[in-house]
Amino acid sequence: PQGVPCAGGHRCCPRGSHCSADGESCITSPGTGGSHVAPRAVPCPDGQSECPNNATCCVTASGAWGCCPMPQASCCADKVHCCPHATVCDLAHGRCLSPAGDVPLGTPFPAWKRQPPAPAVALHQVLCPDGRSVCPDGATCCQLPSAQYGCCPLQNAVCCSDGQHCCPQGTACDLERSTCTSSGGWARPLASLPKVRDVKCDEETSCPDGSTCCRLSSGAWGCCPLEEAVCCPDHVHCCPQGYTCDPEGGSCLQEGGHRRPWLQKTPALARGGDVKCDEETSCPDGNTCCRLSLGTWGCCP
Repeated sequence: PQGVPCAGGHRCCPRGSHCSADGESCITSPGTGGSHVAPRAVPCPDGQSECPNNATCCVTASGAWGCCPMPQASCCADKVHCCPHATVCDLAHGRCLSPAGDVPLGTPFPAWKRQPPAPAVALHQVLCPDGRSVCPDGATCCQLPSAQYGCCPLQNAVCCSDGQHCCPQGTACDLERSTCTSSGGWARPLASLPKVRDVKCDEETSCPDGSTCCRLSSGAWGCCPLEEAVCCPDHVHCCPQGYTCDPEGGSCLQEGGHRRPWLQKTPALARGGDVKCDEETSCPDGNTCCRLSLGTWGCCP
């Protein structure tokens, strides 16, 4: 379905290439042969159909758009055939007329529907009360014993007083029994709080864990909600690893023509100059690191 039929209808070429004048070989346009460059397409006037690069959109007898396998071709009046650029359709004799010589009429093949630019997908995050830490959408920020924040994997959760566990909304923490209890009498185990991690962009800026730092048009850092993502040259969007940015189509393209929506970056968060206790532990800005009786670090505000 991704092939480009050649004039005469006996041969075809892969999408992203075009047929030679004699129809005996396939020519790849400069810049389209590498795995990092997406195949281009010619949009048809209806705004919904498209043809391969170096083809021409022609209306067919059914009213749908077809693709003549020649660049800047002449669409014949019968809406069935087409001729090369600068030639004239001679439907009576089934030829394309030109001073350089006549050639047989060409036949368009069906165009395919364009995949419209998908709306940019904004990353929804939960900003914690410290103004710097971020949890995934649907999670709840809970303060850890270190005064930093962890993410409870429950929405609108109850943060337990030990700073290590959380419970679903409408329940209470029973730390003695390590359960979450409800007025209905049921109980479930406490959920543990994983510590918020971040991806360091520079000494002052970071992105949430699982993101990629990408420059915005302002020159500041933004966060793409994908690991090891491709930052698009428009400084607004990004694509998954292994894809290329397609600004014309407003999407991400993979070799072979697979397309998926591109994502929009969100502003990165200021690291805020955390106070470093050791290589693994830090306290919020304005706090002091103090040793606890257990030997671990605590944060004095």
